[in-house]
Amino acid sequence: MDQTQPAPHSWGRYPISRPANVITPYWRDELPDLSQCELSILPYGYGRSYGDSCLNDGGILLDMHHLNRLQSFDPATGLIRCEAGVSFAQILDVVVPHGWFLPVSPGTKFVSVGGAIANDVHGKNHHKAGTFGCHVTQFALLRSSGEQLICSPTQNSELFCATIGGLGLTGLILWAEFQLKRIVNPYIDMESIRFESLDEFFALSEESDQKYEYSMSWVDLLVGGDRLCRGRFMRGNNNQDPALNEKVPGQPLPLAIPIDFPSIVLNSLTIKAFNQLYHNVQLSKEMHKVVPYNPFFYPLDSIYEWYRMYGKRGFLQYQFVVPFETAREAMREVLGRIRSSGEGSFLTVLKTFGAVKSPGMLSFPRPGLTLALDFSYHGRKTLRLLDDLDHCIIQSGGVVYPAKDARMSPESFQTYYPQWQNFAQYIDPKFSSSFWRRVTSSSIEEPIPVASRSNNIF
Repeated sequence: MDQTQPAPHSWGRYPISRPANVITPYWRDELPDLSQCELSILPYGYGRSYGDSCLNDGGILLDMHHLNRLQSFDPATGLIRCEAGVSFAQILDVVVPHGWFLPVSPGTKFVSVGGAIANDVHGKNHHKAGTFGCHVTQFALLRSSGEQLICSPTQNSELFCATIGGLGLTGLILWAEFQLKRIVNPYIDMESIRFESLDEFFALSEESDQKYEYSMSWVDLLVGGDRLCRGRFMRGNNNQDPALNEKVPGQPLPLAIPIDFPSIVLNSLTIKAFNQLYHNVQLSKEMHKVVPYNPFFYPLDSIYEWYRMYGKRGFLQYQFVVPFETAREAMREVLGRIRSSGEGSFLTVLKTFGAVKSPGMLSFPRPGLTLALDFSYHGRKTLRLLDDLDHCIIQSGGVVYPAKDARMSPESFQTYYPQWQNFAQYIDPKFSSSFWRRVTSSSIEEPIPVASRSNNIF
């Protein structure tokens, strides 16, 4: 077991965090006696959360990524059990040759199973499969009292629901079991369609939700006018040709960003130029291809430490979901405030969430339109913009994703998630995080009012 004092950061590199200690066990019998820890504890995986939900400033981080052993895998049923530090990349290497795939995956495979449960991650197939937590059958949770609990929908079910999406606060996940998805081969039938307005995006989404397992869009928010946005709509299904199972996908040459870009590199002009290029590089309206799963699900994983493009100060990701009823008005207001602020989002993803409900008590996805934006951190200017966007999202009846947040106020969080006080009773008394202390540092007597969805809310 290692005990060191590095300064781990989240993927966005904001805020700066200095834990008092980082403990790295290699075997489960090396785990410390949690009851004897004088400082607060938080599990840490691969640091792919964007905000401070994976940080514990002044406390203890338990770096779990060496507890990464597969315990069982049934190639006949697709049921897999592994330690919490196992990455999705490890799982894919084992199960894809046997005709199985992850039931749900975020945009990177370099996340731990424990982190996927704690953040209840979602992916391109939410409208069909819901969140990762929907496919978890059971896990073992170690509490600071020393008690080890098996949690499932029928056993310790309340802790099961609190831990899924519980941001690592209910205890230490030792191992987890979940159900994989059957595939014929490791390829995707992909379509990429250029669209020129938000209305066209909604039409494509409605059509695709019925016929396609996976969908998402890259969008350009700086076009202005009534169109609101334009972009490329990507949708796909698992290819069904057994012959392709013999064709091993080629691995792209890995790229790396070895230095931090100067802050001047990403500005409104360069972002606008990139958007123009990326939108027009696809010459035809529609493109059909059969592609390996890696570039379809994980395009950025081929660029090591891509967060360096945002410079030393890092960036903030802001992801929200708003109900379909208020989505157009909310998008109009959000995009207007972004344009008037002079800030620009380099990587922007738009998609819809379906109605599959997660068991997670604090789970983020719900039916509606979700937008994820990346903003270079420019100090108070950026923080003011995101505070303004919080107001828009609250007024439209939406919520912001805690796993990607680094700055929301207690008032905003407690309005987004009024169930937070019920959740708090399941937090292990020894566990805490920078995020949780920030968003519960004060309470509010009345939630910020949400305008009636039947009215013009802006």
